[in-house]
Amino acid sequence: MEFILAGFIEAVHLLIGGDRQTWSAVAATVQASTGSMAASLVTGIPLGFVLGYFNFPIKRQLRLVVDTAMALPTVFIGLVVYAFISSRGPLGEMGLLFTLKGIAIGQTILALPVVIALSATAVESMDRHLRTLLISLGANRRQLLFSSLWEVRYGLLAAGLSAYGRVMTEVGISMMVGGNIKWHTRTITTAIALETGKGMFSTGIALGLVLITIAFGVNASLSFLRKK
Repeated sequence: MEFILAGFIEAVHLLIGGDRQTWSAVAATVQASTGSMAASLVTGIPLGFVLGYFNFPIKRQLRLVVDTAMALPTVFIGLVVYAFISSRGPLGEMGLLFTLKGIAIGQTILALPVVIALSATAVESMDRHLRTLLISLGANRRQLLFSSLWEVRYGLLAAGLSAYGRVMTEVGISMMVGGNIKWHTRTITTAIALETGKGMFSTGIALGLVLITIAFGVNASLSFLRKK
């Protein structure tokens, strides 16, 4: 147990002292995850609303595809993205391999099905009499849309939180697409795996503490918004 306690103490020193290697991984993680979450939320919430609100011929088939995509392994997504953006792939000329943009693309693919599926579930659980009530009160299409979104706001927040949790903890995409390059594409999760394998237990704990702090901050923010 002594080495675990020593690791925690050293981890605190690394964080307080502003260790460049540690905070470089934190910065890369925040940058990649912010871009991927912005893209997945902007795209996924409208698609989830359409999937949950309207009835159309292939709705069940699309829902099955989305639900299946939620369980895709991160290494498989990393493999597919790598194949497309590598020098031999159709998008190789864009220079996205081993960049944070490439990681963000893979993480967007990872988070998008989660946002769509959970948003659709939230919309499907909405009171079906709400539409009739709003129309009887003279609401136009724009008011009907925003009122429906406001009604399921907690479900949408939960969808975003679930997707963010999956993005922040993934390893396969960051490792395969980003290459785990020090000072450039090394994220928190890949750094934890690498440093722990090298025996640098304190660095792994320091990055793990940052990951937990970010998760706690996101949950606390959502709790505050719910109270408001």
